[in-house]
Amino acid sequence: MTLRASEFGALTDALSAVLPMTEPADAALHAFFRRHPKLGQRDRGFIAENVFATLRHLRSLTLQAESSDARHLAIGVLLRAGLSVRDLGSALSQAELEWAQRFKARKPQLSPAQAAELPDWLWEQLGTAFSEGERDALAKAWLGQAPLDLRVNPLLTSRDAARAALAVSGIAAEPTPYSPLGLRVAGRPALQHHPLYASGAIEVQDEGSQLLAFLVAPRRTDMVVDFCAGAGGKTLLLGALMRSQGRLYAFDVSQRRLSRLKPRLARSGLSNVQPTLIEHERDARVKRLAGKIDRVLVDAPCSGFGTLRRNPDLKWRHTLTAITELSAKQAKILASAAALLKRGGRLVYATCSVLPDENEAIVESFLAQTPGYRLGDAAAEMARAGIALDTGRTMRLLPHQHGCDGFFAAILERA
Repeated sequence: MTLRASEFGALTDALSAVLPMTEPADAALHAFFRRHPKLGQRDRGFIAENVFATLRHLRSLTLQAESSDARHLAIGVLLRAGLSVRDLGSALSQAELEWAQRFKARKPQLSPAQAAELPDWLWEQLGTAFSEGERDALAKAWLGQAPLDLRVNPLLTSRDAARAALAVSGIAAEPTPYSPLGLRVAGRPALQHHPLYASGAIEVQDEGSQLLAFLVAPRRTDMVVDFCAGAGGKTLLLGALMRSQGRLYAFDVSQRRLSRLKPRLARSGLSNVQPTLIEHERDARVKRLAGKIDRVLVDAPCSGFGTLRRNPDLKWRHTLTAITELSAKQAKILASAAALLKRGGRLVYATCSVLPDENEAIVESFLAQTPGYRLGDAAAEMARAGIALDTGRTMRLLPHQHGCDGFFAAILERA
């Protein structure tokens, strides 16, 4: 592949837009593409692939380049992707071609954290949570690309029927190993205009995220709250498991996120979902439902480190101080959400993080400080749902073990 100067220029411009990391990388890249509407699908794919490869390998790339300049990093990531200096020739100046030769010859000595492409503080935190071998396997998995998982809407189709319809369109999909509603798609096909997506029969949702709803296990006549609903992926699945009966509140503090739920809700065929904007976890709308709710899902705001295959910028944007602040926020949200439960009710506390400070520590502190609640058995609930997944009393999902994003979930029952 001979690189065109326009391709290289677009890639370096995109990196310049993303690398300040003042906002999530996917949002910065989306804004970049909006500013450059003439970029074709192929160019956008090339740019996105190499921007995210740069973010995954930013630490070692910067060391080998001895630079954080966007053009130098772009040269480095393309050379690592298999292009030769000759392939880059028409896109680079003579000085840059000479620099590229020096880059290829440079072999810096890397510390374990640098080789794992992680900041030192996160490498050390993982070392307290995992064995050395487990930490190495997790870090290696984070450097790969996440699969594209779909979730079937059981109100509108079956997994087998959706898989067959995708195959007719030339899209290969396999059942996910755990979620009975999941399909894992090969490659990155464009699905936004596919009839299954447009009709609400399928949604894009990681398998781990799907499994949270089976821990909540809502019944048809329940009153249910998705406490941090966001754009509503888990809300839609909860509603489908309820067969569009009962009442399901989708709480969130962001109008922008809830607005993304509305078109998805319209496609889904659900009539039992009530999107509700709240100001904070102690909002009056929350307090009015205290002691009345059968099931609560708290997918708490977190570091998102379980999703580093999809969002590699998170490891560079977060700090240890940020984790401490998140932990305090998570504890407050959990305490407020638990007050919603009626006696005999169930709350599922979940994050897409792998750090104990955001997971086990939050649950243990809550149970120690809140009489009348006990830890349920996630493995038993999975078995009741016919899902062959046993990670103990709490659910712990890791990309190198389970193939999905990293998740933690605990069932908390009000006695």
